[in-house]
Amino acid sequence: MKKDSGLVYGFSAYIVWGILPLYWKLLGNVGSVDILFYRIVWSLIFMTIYLVIFRKIPLFIREVKELLKSKRNTLAIIIAAIFISLNWGIYIYTVSIGQVQQASLGYYINPLLNVLAGAIYLKEPLSKQAKLASFSALAGVVLLTIQTGVFPFNSLFLAASFCLYGLTKKQLQLSAATSITLETLIITPFGLIYLFFLSPTGFMQYPMNTNLLLIGAGIVTAIPLLLFATAVKNCLISLSAFCNMSILLLCWPWQSFYSMSLMNCRNLSPSPLFGWEF
Repeated sequence: MKKDSGLVYGFSAYIVWGILPLYWKLLGNVGSVDILFYRIVWSLIFMTIYLVIFRKIPLFIREVKELLKSKRNTLAIIIAAIFISLNWGIYIYTVSIGQVQQASLGYYINPLLNVLAGAIYLKEPLSKQAKLASFSALAGVVLLTIQTGVFPFNSLFLAASFCLYGLTKKQLQLSAATSITLETLIITPFGLIYLFFLSPTGFMQYPMNTNLLLIGAGIVTAIPLLLFATAVKNCLISLSAFCNMSILLLCWPWQSFYSMSLMNCRNLSPSPLFGWEF
């Protein structure tokens, strides 16, 4: 039952991430670095409200006290915050330059790395079905790389940073809400310094509709992270990767291509779909 619930949370997280390019399209007038730090700042605010509403402040305080007793765990949460920030930054940059397929490919490669990390580092068992799915997905990645003619550097950075993020979180005995609140809390001071003193626009100096979208960016960032953190906690990372890979095989191709079509305002060639079918 615990594994099943974990997979449901994982599916939900990936579905939300699959449609997020459409949301970032609405923030086309905001710089990539600004979006990154607004995501972090407003995610922290959203998580704080979440902790208050659901009365999780006492749990948060207890877990933080316990975390600070271990230098290793304290370092781990800092590293997790760095990895997820890098992942967000690379993703936003990749989408902003119109390489939505590269961004999507990164999250397609990610389950492959999760399977590998789970099997090698965490010694998790790997079924024949998972091995077959991994091989098929790898073949699809190779075909897509050949068809586009571009080595997917951004895709690999996206996949690696998110894999390391999930692997790091697997080592921490923290609730999803506490983990995400701490991660955003660690990065928020840097975000505020940038937004108040280095941003060419200034803090929230946009039209009202853009400001509302920036506030919403924190919500659409935190919710799938809560779902993902719960999934990682409740099931094997390789099992989660295998099942997430399955839903990506079904949903991600049309999501990414539809997003690319809307963002680039052009017709798309159907030839790359062959690679996604793997």
